Amino acid sequence: MDTPSPSEGALCLVTGASGYIGGRLVPELLDHGYRVRCLARHPDKLRDFPWAGRVEIVRGDVTDAASLREAFEGVEVAYYLVHSMSSTPHFEDRDRLAARTFAAETRAAGVRRVVYLGGLAPRGVPDEDLSPHMRSRTEVGRILLGSGVPTAVLRAAVVIGSGSASFEMLRYLTERLPVMVTPSWVGSRVQPIGVRDVLRYLVGSAALPSDVSRTFDIAGPDVLTYREMMVRYAQVAGLPKRLIVSVPMLTPRLSSQWIGLVTPVPAALARPLAESLRHEVVRTENDIVRYVPDGPGEPLTFDESLRLALRRVRDAKVTTRWSSAGTPGAPSDPLPTDPDWAGGSLYTDERSRAVNASPEALWRVIEGVGGDNGWYSFPLAWAVRGWADRLVGGVGLRRGRRDAARLRAGDALDFWRVEEIDRGRLLRLRAEMRLPGLAWLEMGVDRDERGRTSYRQRALFHPRGLAGQAYWWSVAPFHAVVFGGMARKIARTAEAESGRRTSPRGPREGGSPPGEPPSR
Repeated sequence: MDTPSPSEGALCLVTGASGYIGGRLVPELLDHGYRVRCLARHPDKLRDFPWAGRVEIVRGDVTDAASLREAFEGVEVAYYLVHSMSSTPHFEDRDRLAARTFAAETRAAGVRRVVYLGGLAPRGVPDEDLSPHMRSRTEVGRILLGSGVPTAVLRAAVVIGSGSASFEMLRYLTERLPVMVTPSWVGSRVQPIGVRDVLRYLVGSAALPSDVSRTFDIAGPDVLTYREMMVRYAQVAGLPKRLIVSVPMLTPRLSSQWIGLVTPVPAALARPLAESLRHEVVRTENDIVRYVPDGPGEPLTFDESLRLALRRVRDAKVTTRWSSAGTPGAPSDPLPTDPDWAGGSLYTDERSRAVNASPEALWRVIEGVGGDNGWYSFPLAWAVRGWADRLVGGVGLRRGRRDAARLRAGDALDFWRVEEIDRGRLLRLRAEMRLPGLAWLEMGVDRDERGRTSYRQRALFHPRGLAGQAYWWSVAPFHAVVFGGMARKIARTAEAESGRRTSPRGPREGGSPPGEPPSR
């Protein structure tokens, strides 16, 4: 007997919510009016997600039938987004047990729809010829389809979005190696898909008619070889043309070790990704659009998906508030809970100091940086950097500042540009000197845990290609002198100014606020 389709406002259970797709699917479901319950073996791992306060979180495991019974209470749609990505022995057995347990409990609980995201395996290739991980994902899909519960198995190849392991592998390989010796699989054809479209199809699958239970291939409009993907990445990222030479003797094992050496993607994760590229993975049908229609501009092209994945850094989407670090924007942006290696290279040098001065006094010093006041550390180093910039056609330090005391967004400030100013709290400068990458300098006023005035300083650098990597590491040894000295001198200057503005009879106009002890 057919069961009715899930209703608007239905309760969805999301497994794998701490993963790349799951962590981005949850807010999409919420925005579409669904209620969400997340199943997690360790619920504390979900507490740092921005949406954690909007969902119900239950402790459980997909291999534990008892915990699933409790988790499925009242659930209409169940998302299965868990996979073993390790290459430890018997991982296929564990995946099989988890899928069978999940399938049995969804049927017993009367769940109306199961949605599973698997891999786009090549059709017509026997299971024994697939990589172990691709074979396991294919088997999990068959087990869920055989549960008796209407099931949608979505099969995707390379997902393009900041934080996706396959995308990060592409990003780091292309950015760090102007000349690449690659395995033969760089010639395999792939049909990638943007993470926005993956999420759109996942959300839309919750409302499929009850008589639909099948696999769907989901993909973007472009069919490319992995070599072409790296070439296109370099073009979109503004990198010089890459030279790519394939070497047939590089096995998946050797490839994964090589990827682990060149990129921060762990070799244990790189291996299943490399193995999955041995075969062409191209969509053979597009039936999903009968139920989840594509709108204008959908699905995204490969190049557009790349631009969105790179947008956070290229459009200076760095934090404008200390407290909002890691707040997500688009699904293609990194989440604060993504692995450390996700999101591309964004190097930082962070400093903080307690300051025995009022916040107002500290802010006056911050807003007065540059120009005749200088940069509060190692003047010769700043001067040399300015001369070097002028030698290569840059602006150098000659521009100074518009006003000796006040700044506004858009002002030129020596070889910086004021990108953001939250008066009294944060000043963010974007570098306009000639660099192999993008650079920012942030200075801010805060309070520490003891309520004292605190100076916060952060330098950020997003390298462009190998030259950018070399530049950062060549100047990194000088950061303690330049940036460390800058933080110390700004703090001391604020303390001295606060002292000058304080008299024995109390604070003068513009000094420490009433009730704050005078600086010493």
